[in-house]
Amino acid sequence: MTTLLYTHPACLDHDTGPGHPECSDRLRAVIGALEAEEFALLERRLAPRATLEQIAAVHDRRYVEAVLEAIPDEGLVLLDGDTTASPGSGEAALRAAGALVAAIDAVVAGEGSNAFCAVRPPGHHAEIDQAMGFCLFNNVAIGAEHARRAHGLDRVAVIDFDVHHGNGTQHMFERDPRLFYASTHQWPLYPGTGATEERGCGNIVNAPLPPGAGSAEFREAMMARVFPALDRFQPDLVVISAGFDAHAADPLAMLELVEADYAWVTNALAELAAVHCQGRLVSALEGGYNLTALSRSAAAHVRSLMRA
Repeated sequence: MTTLLYTHPACLDHDTGPGHPECSDRLRAVIGALEAEEFALLERRLAPRATLEQIAAVHDRRYVEAVLEAIPDEGLVLLDGDTTASPGSGEAALRAAGALVAAIDAVVAGEGSNAFCAVRPPGHHAEIDQAMGFCLFNNVAIGAEHARRAHGLDRVAVIDFDVHHGNGTQHMFERDPRLFYASTHQWPLYPGTGATEERGCGNIVNAPLPPGAGSAEFREAMMARVFPALDRFQPDLVVISAGFDAHAADPLAMLELVEADYAWVTNALAELAAVHCQGRLVSALEGGYNLTALSRSAAAHVRSLMRA
């Protein structure tokens, strides 16, 4: 089987304004890298829209409706101090969430061995009733809940290696022992959550890394804390919040990862998925703000997915 790639041109129409780090060029860089000959065997699919019901399974319905109603006819509006919406943002957000839903449907059906969702806006900071940190809807949480409701995959794990802690995902998961969330991230850093002591109901694993930490510290955190906990959880599905802003070249943080680290962690997560859930793994783009580092890191990630 092959790796599926879900994206949609509408995700380029989410205009965040001049100078905003979460810009359309990020997605262009990722898609451009995946057009290289070595990725010719990717099966490329257009992301459908998520339904209101699918999004409201994890978000407050009134919040979802308010976000969609706030989308302007022209210009930009602020949904949060750093989260912008433009006329194209509603469609982009629906397609980004819909990519996760469709990718999970396809992987569960055996149409692909795994999937990567190259979408924006990102999602892991979005809270139940609040846009935050460039995120409108929490794409991975929407996908995880869809997997449970539509496919009976009761135990879903999200692994997040974005440099910023996924506060929204953690808060949505922390009271449900059938959900698992693990994160490596720089500490201290925005959004200020993700301390080691934050354990939810025993289903949350945070492995914060100090500024300047690099490959050795990242791999040790994964091997000593994240992988053993994921192994014990025995997931029915693994979902990755694939942020690439822990790269040494990224301007928004101070970790020192390189492309090889993303290939390594992807290989390891794919191996664990093979042990526990027939290889079922779906990944979604989160952060990454140096375009060269982002494109190369995403390529390393997808290359490993294709080899799984």
